[in-house]
Amino acid sequence: MRRVSACCFTSRVWKTRSNQKHPQISRETMESQKMNNGNDNSAAWIAKRNKIKSSASTTTNIVINNDFSMGLHSWHLNCCHGFVVSGESNYSEGTSTKSVGNHAVVTNRKECWQGLEQDITSRISPGSTYKVSAWVGMSGPLQGSADVLATLKLEHQDSETSYVFIGKTCVPKDKWEKLEGTFSLPAVPDRVVFYLEGPAPGVDLLIRSVAITCSSPSECENKRIGCDIDGDESIILNPRFEDGLNNWSGRGCKIVLHDSMADGKVVPQSGKAFASATERTQSWNGIQQEITGRVQRKLAYDVTAVVRIFGNNVTTATVQATLWVQTPNQRDQYIGIANVQATDQDWAQLQGQFLLNGSPARVVIYIEGPPPGTDILVNSLIVRHAEKKPPSPPPVIENPAFGINIIANSELSGGTNGWFPLGNCTLSVGTGSPHILPPMARDSLGPHEPLSGRYILVTNRTQTWMGPAQMITEKLKLFLTYQVSAWVRIGAGATGPQNVNVALGVDSQWVNGGQVEVSGDRWHEIGGSFRIEKQPSKVMVYVQGPAPGVDLMVAGLQIFPVDREARFKHLRRQTDKIRKRDVILKFSGMDSSSMLGTFVIVRQTQNSYPFGSCINRSQIDNEDFVNFFAKYFNWAVFGNELKWYWTEPQQGNLNYKDADDMLDLCKSHNIETRGHCIFWEVEATVQSWIRSLNKNDLMTAVQNRLTSLLTRYKGKFRHYDVNNEMLHGSFYQDRLGKDIRANMFKTAHQLDPSATLFVNDYHIEDGCDTRSCPEKYIEHILDLQEQGAPVGGIGIQGHIDSPVGPIVCSALDKLGILGLPIWFTELDVSSTNEYVRGDDLEAMLREAYAHPAVEGIMLWGFWELFMSRNNAHLVNAEGDINEAGKRYLALKQEWLSHAHGHIDEQAEFAFRGFHGTYTVEIATVSKKITKTFVVDKGESPLVVSIEL
Repeated sequence: MRRVSACCFTSRVWKTRSNQKHPQISRETMESQKMNNGNDNSAAWIAKRNKIKSSASTTTNIVINNDFSMGLHSWHLNCCHGFVVSGESNYSEGTSTKSVGNHAVVTNRKECWQGLEQDITSRISPGSTYKVSAWVGMSGPLQGSADVLATLKLEHQDSETSYVFIGKTCVPKDKWEKLEGTFSLPAVPDRVVFYLEGPAPGVDLLIRSVAITCSSPSECENKRIGCDIDGDESIILNPRFEDGLNNWSGRGCKIVLHDSMADGKVVPQSGKAFASATERTQSWNGIQQEITGRVQRKLAYDVTAVVRIFGNNVTTATVQATLWVQTPNQRDQYIGIANVQATDQDWAQLQGQFLLNGSPARVVIYIEGPPPGTDILVNSLIVRHAEKKPPSPPPVIENPAFGINIIANSELSGGTNGWFPLGNCTLSVGTGSPHILPPMARDSLGPHEPLSGRYILVTNRTQTWMGPAQMITEKLKLFLTYQVSAWVRIGAGATGPQNVNVALGVDSQWVNGGQVEVSGDRWHEIGGSFRIEKQPSKVMVYVQGPAPGVDLMVAGLQIFPVDREARFKHLRRQTDKIRKRDVILKFSGMDSSSMLGTFVIVRQTQNSYPFGSCINRSQIDNEDFVNFFAKYFNWAVFGNELKWYWTEPQQGNLNYKDADDMLDLCKSHNIETRGHCIFWEVEATVQSWIRSLNKNDLMTAVQNRLTSLLTRYKGKFRHYDVNNEMLHGSFYQDRLGKDIRANMFKTAHQLDPSATLFVNDYHIEDGCDTRSCPEKYIEHILDLQEQGAPVGGIGIQGHIDSPVGPIVCSALDKLGILGLPIWFTELDVSSTNEYVRGDDLEAMLREAYAHPAVEGIMLWGFWELFMSRNNAHLVNAEGDINEAGKRYLALKQEWLSHAHGHIDEQAEFAFRGFHGTYTVEIATVSKKITKTFVVDKGESPLVVSIEL
């Protein structure tokens, strides 16, 4: 007689499971608890599979990673824990697993229904019959046998979740049994999840070789709806208007089909027809198509449109492709895909990408943008699944010649040979300039020969751009980072400070090599950097900037490639000094002689240093994003959802729901949050209703904003950026007076004394913006403090290109004098080459982590298509970690300390480790003991007492 397990399924109600005691947590939280032991390529796998035409003789397993050869990749754990055991291992507490290959172990099960699951929504077809098989086993506190079940969970947008029983098998302890069953769905709901469940709580479930196959593959392929994305097939129906206006509609306006317009002057670029959106009364009016059911979440799509404008005396206007998404709970999302500057003279191509994180109720793509009264003409609109781009190869740079100046005759020993005047100015040589290298170059180059003391004198300047120039085309190497350094000075006759800039003309583009504000009769250091990533035909470097009529002096101009690895060696030593602490583990509770020689293993489980990222509301609907974010970051900042234009787009219409959702997610993962930002001083970012207020009403609105935000979130945000980018904007100060900035800080502190209040601005650290150089920032902060503003922290955004360590460090050293904590609040780096991007990111992370004044680093995002800059992401749109992301993870691993050894005669074990959380394992003759402890900051050794 077969024994029935303690968790009996014979009376289960399969249609709905409302009587089951599921933990009361959100779906997002449940999904975020899955373990992911590799890159989530499931979306890419699905897309690739959908391009393969099945034949009747081919049986395709729709389960991803069915043999667990990639760990638990693509599998979710249903509120429990799990791991994968290899074929060479022996899972000792139960079923013998030698020679059975990889298998999953699902443990820490508190309910019968907890097990392993996988979303198969996009890989099944309605009406097709699927066969299911899996080998299953059990281990742990089990007497006799128990049932293991295969189940489908069907999630519906407008009704209760339902469950479909597939099959079950009775599994004795220490044996593998094959579970088999079939299922067929008349229609595919919003979400279909396959999972295995069953043994009593506390019993581990073992799983291997899972298969779901269609009994008739060709039939399944024919029935698939919305999943086949052949190379040239657009998910837009009638994309070129070959079938008239079928499937198209006007968004708040009228649409008309044309074969030509304007007496034949406007004709299609391709095909026989185009459409116009006409009688437009709003900028968002345009032509649209609903694509609900034809796009899949977590897949990237390419969008290409051919557009132009017509009428209303507008000759050029921005035309934009936008996605309107309605969520299942009836919330609207608008996703800007791409825009192009279109004209009334010719067709223009608009290109972009998008990705849906959540499961939408409706999706509409539309073309919008020009002012009312201007027609939008559309010749075609194509949307396809984006092809995966191969990773960029590492650049091969032969003989980089680190530290070698590429400027000819820099010391002017041959007069002005090699130099020429840009414009009708005059070059001559003078003497009396500094004999030492500027400090930032000296930090890069080390000991160096003295400079000659000669300088180029530029006179007869009639334009700001006139100055000394030199061609350097043949001397540059692609993908090398070059540091720029020089001494500069201006002559008499200037009215106020003058900007001096080292610039490069790269074909038709201007590249900033660094700039400085110069005043008085002294020499100033100018420092900067640049990198060229596309082969140019001509590169000219020149020095420019002072007002016409002001003489310019330039000495010791150096442009040289930087040796980052040499810098990294220095930073590693510095990091060891300031981010580690000596630790002494002191053992007691046993006779000292018996403890002597006992083996100790110390592992750091978490570095306590704040590494955070920007997130946005839509991303938290993507469980792959959440998993990566929660695993590799411990701080968060919201990209837009706390900004005033988001929380109150129209006066009195408050929206805190997005920020609330994001806070809930962060809290569930023990992630700290920064509040960005209470106000934004740049006028272009201020919503129109605020710009229309008079002075008194604006003051009232400012007070209401402070009270509303800080009262609601009191104690929930550790930091606030009070008034963003005050060095680059002055909207509130211009209208409300100078005191308003300090008053914002004072009021914020009164409303939430627990929050640290930051200033926050950009281009502080890179030497390319005189408005926000460290000296200006220091002056700005001191001015606020003199007015009583409780400034508690300095935010450096860190949107940087081709960073050079000594330039960044110089800015940090200067700001560090103020004694305030410095945070990189919006760090991102950009390069078309993933390896170079990784180099830049490593340079910035090492500089920040090695500097004693920097107390936290926030990335401005990491996921492709959800960042403010192109070519800055660490994870590709569909979840693949790129080379820059791998560099970040390698650094995170490097900054964890591990040690092992034996307890000494004093019953102690000593090591030096990074600040953070540790576990220590001690194996004595009779037992194995594990303890947890925390290493915090401190100069003296930390003594941790451990009772054995």
